[in-house]
Amino acid sequence: MARRKRVYNKEVRKDSRYDSELVATLISNIMLDGKKSLAERIVYSAIEALNEKTDSVDPLELFNRAIENTKPRVEVKARRVGGATYQVPLEVSPRRQESLAMRWIVGFARGRKGQAMHRALANELKDAAQGQGNAVRKRDDVHKQAQANRAFAHFRF
Repeated sequence: MARRKRVYNKEVRKDSRYDSELVATLISNIMLDGKKSLAERIVYSAIEALNEKTDSVDPLELFNRAIENTKPRVEVKARRVGGATYQVPLEVSPRRQESLAMRWIVGFARGRKGQAMHRALANELKDAAQGQGNAVRKRDDVHKQAQANRAFAHFRF
């Protein structure tokens, strides 16, 4: 019998300015205490800040590339087999890939102290788009962990 409730995927609405589901999801991740208008201001000014120093690339393209570079392909989950707990590598669903990538980017942007949130988010997105930064390092760590535990892949079920 299942221990958890079934997860129902709710419909994600597109944001008003860029007509993108990814941007709307990022706004929801940034939002604290239901202050959506503040979260929208932070995200939109961060995307505009991405466009300041690079003239040739569309800022939404940079944002999409940052999310794509941060998405993990595999992750490890703890499985208890015969009294022992193994870290079993599993493939990540596309929806969870986006969720983890955004969570990491927002978390590391919040961790950058001493600068405004929109500036920190813009810097984190810029680093992720270039394949650098803390969020990409986190993805690489997750991949290394899965690679190290691939001997336990036969425990996936």
